[in-house]
Amino acid sequence: MASALPSTELTALLGRGTHFEGKLHFEGRVRIDGSFRGEIRGDDALVIGDGADVDAQIEVGTVIVKGGVLQGSVRAAHSIELYVPARATGTLHAPEVHIEKGVQFAGTCTIGPLDAGPASDPDRTE
Repeated sequence: MASALPSTELTALLGRGTHFEGKLHFEGRVRIDGSFRGEIRGDDALVIGDGADVDAQIEVGTVIVKGGVLQGSVRAAHSIELYVPARATGTLHAPEVHIEKGVQFAGTCTIGPLDAGPASDPDRTE
């Protein structure tokens, strides 16, 4: 029988020196330390590590940015956390947003529950 993963165990890792372009849909916890362009969707945690370069439309449970560069639109059902030396540009939307002193952020930030509009419909087609 399959058991639930511990909350700190990674399901997938895009390591330093790797480059990916496209759509990433995941279950569990994913960490990106490389370069990613595209769309990221999941119900759990996305960790963006130091040295990462992410330009994406992100819709996940939790986003933790421990460093690197993040550009795009980020919607998190639970929280968004940005830690030094992270640099973020774009839009952030989550019920809880934590931006550590020293993080570079340019864009808009909405703190509140995600609406039930078309942007949060997982079955939508584009």
